[in-house]
Amino acid sequence: MLALLIAVLMVVLPLLHLAFSKVPRTPLRVVHILLLYALVLGVGVIGLPMGFIPHVFFPDQAAELIGWAPSPFQLEVGFHDGAWGILGFLCIWIGGLFWLATGLGWSFFMLGATYGHIRETLIKGDYAPYNFFTMFSDGFIGIWILVLLYLYWRQGGFRT
Repeated sequence: MLALLIAVLMVVLPLLHLAFSKVPRTPLRVVHILLLYALVLGVGVIGLPMGFIPHVFFPDQAAELIGWAPSPFQLEVGFHDGAWGILGFLCIWIGGLFWLATGLGWSFFMLGATYGHIRETLIKGDYAPYNFFTMFSDGFIGIWILVLLYLYWRQGGFRT
């Protein structure tokens, strides 16, 4: 359920940043700020503290919140999330095509996870909070990042 809060903050915080910034709000700048926050929060925060830590250090509790039985695969999912989380935080310092690769890869994972959560809900009736509610945050994050990547590309952001 924290992921829903992160998804909201991905939109609200950059808008506040833009509202209080003295730098002119050109279309490229607006999309740049929105995308940076989406990558840092939607990939970095969701991946490292929200994915890596629970799956690696608290696997039984994480599995219970998702409606799963504990599994050795959680360790792999945790390290997967942690690796992407590191990439999300690196977007603060590395831009350009690194953003494109990070955003495309994470969006693919998030949309796949959304499919898995929907499937588990419909087929197995898994309404555990971190299965059911996560489908909304995962789906939103995946689509939001893809939309922002497209808009950034249209504004020429990957050419600079």
